[in-house]
Amino acid sequence: MAFKIHIAKGVCTGLLIASFCLVNEIQAQIRYAPEGYSIVTVDTPEDLRFSATGLDIDSEGTVWVATRLGDVWRQENGRDWKLFATGLHEPAGLLCDDDGTILVAQKPELTRLVDLDRDGVADEYVQVTSEFDFHDNYHEYHYGPIKDASGVYHGLLNLDHQAQGTLNLGGAMGSVGGYRGWAYRVFPDGTFDAYAVGLRSAAGIGISPWGEIFCIDNQGDWVATSKLHLLEPGKFYGHPVSLRDREGYSLELINAGKEEDFDRFRETPAIWIPHVEVANSPSNPEWDVTGGTFGPFEGQIFVGDQTMSNLFRMSLQKVKGVYQGMVINFMDGFQSGNIRLRFDQKGSLWVGQTGRGWKSKGGKLYGVQKVVWDGTNPFEILDIKLTDTGFNITFTEDLDQTQIDVGTVSVQKFHYPYTRNYGAPKTELEPVGVQSVNLLVDGRTLAVKLPLTAGKVYEFDINRLQSLSGRRVSVSKAFYTLNELVYP
Repeated sequence: MAFKIHIAKGVCTGLLIASFCLVNEIQAQIRYAPEGYSIVTVDTPEDLRFSATGLDIDSEGTVWVATRLGDVWRQENGRDWKLFATGLHEPAGLLCDDDGTILVAQKPELTRLVDLDRDGVADEYVQVTSEFDFHDNYHEYHYGPIKDASGVYHGLLNLDHQAQGTLNLGGAMGSVGGYRGWAYRVFPDGTFDAYAVGLRSAAGIGISPWGEIFCIDNQGDWVATSKLHLLEPGKFYGHPVSLRDREGYSLELINAGKEEDFDRFRETPAIWIPHVEVANSPSNPEWDVTGGTFGPFEGQIFVGDQTMSNLFRMSLQKVKGVYQGMVINFMDGFQSGNIRLRFDQKGSLWVGQTGRGWKSKGGKLYGVQKVVWDGTNPFEILDIKLTDTGFNITFTEDLDQTQIDVGTVSVQKFHYPYTRNYGAPKTELEPVGVQSVNLLVDGRTLAVKLPLTAGKVYEFDINRLQSLSGRRVSVSKAFYTLNELVYP
């Protein structure tokens, strides 16, 4: 795999050394970043644990941050941070609403913060909903909200960790009831609806440019590796303990259930995210709708990782009405755990960070950074799309024709089993014989012909390839989750 050494702007080089020994599970680190992209560290209030667990940017460009310690801060035009609200219970999400108010997902409720006298400080803390149970378990996080085109708010409720009276089926995560492990929505009239079940620790929720709701669930018991899901009413996403709040289920029925019983009606992910190779504790999906001001990745999904201190990106493809697609690393070398992402109006990607509890590869326990692009076109894998005979791999620059032959692309396939175990390895990993590799007329797309099998993840490595200008990609390995075939 081809990498390049990258020292981010504004990041102490000591972090590059300290990060190596923080997480035993993570391999020795080699820096990767696309050419033209750098990390800028944003100053935060001195002597304050500024764990940015909620982040949004309003229509005026003001940056709003909710911290794990319960404060909400704002920064206008890059000036000093101003305290807006305080006393919240470990918020894990923040939304700037259309009417100028701020919504915060704190552990016991969804709260609206209102500045009545326009003095820059919240005067009212209005409860939007608390129609779910909170048992003061440290792991009962509350994520969101996001708002759809109909004015409906959506949020996510984490399972607990070994709370008294919990149902956990022998795993790490459980539920005492009250819609833990559910996605919920609140309608404009205040009606609360818990509408999707079976989530474990879905630490991020997002809305696509076309209005569909997606979430990313974290690897653990009943979750082989982290995954991206389309959220739909009535669907079950794999972790059985939250079924205790679904009509027709009893604790006895859930306890008696076998893996194959739950497997029959669980939703498979749109994209599997390989553990440690790409992510360990991923955050919210953030679509690039910057119109090209962040580079060539318009329409793709960017995600941060709290443990790995990196960013990765995903690209969706819909085949026979089912989502699937590519995931690939994008950039690492961040100072802390990347838990919240948001693009600003100038096309910079803001990153809210925390090392709370599990620490992070970056080493620092909190902070805010942003990724900026200087206009240089990087040479990277842009996208991978399924065809009827294999895959098209598109790059951001024209390729060197002399470097292309049947050995240019190496491919493996595997799948992830559905098991109650805490995570699961790649199963039935085997090489795939590439039949042909041809450069298409655009000069930057490889048509790769190979045998296809639905229900597999395909792993691609193109470490031999060069661009026409002689450059190599910073990340040569990508993964494609193949749920449905184009043909037949």
